[in-house]
Amino acid sequence: MVIIASAAWEIEYYETPRGRCPVQEFIDSLDATSKAKVARTLDLLEQFGIKLRMPFAKHVEGDLWELRTRVGSDQHRIIYFLFTGGVFVLLHGFVKKTSRMPQRDLETARDRRDDFLSRRRRA
Repeated sequence: MVIIASAAWEIEYYETPRGRCPVQEFIDSLDATSKAKVARTLDLLEQFGIKLRMPFAKHVEGDLWELRTRVGSDQHRIIYFLFTGGVFVLLHGFVKKTSRMPQRDLETARDRRDDFLSRRRRA
């Protein structure tokens, strides 16, 4: 019998300085079918980590990636990055309505990543 061990990947939800968790709020706002499919995609990220690729994960820019979940005509996206020690930080969730990444969603993710890193350095 051959047992192949893989690195354990973890998911952390970005939390604002006031304690809000925007990605969890996004997921909570979805209907039951969408929640289940997003949960499955998150499971894949935990299982495969940096090896997860299209159609489930796509590089956006720099250290930012998007987790992709399609439910009917809806395209659910969660922007995330790899922190340290195998921890993915989920920054921003939204429903994508155009073929290009909306600039405001990308800017929100960048701001949250910078805030996360800044607060971690101070801790």
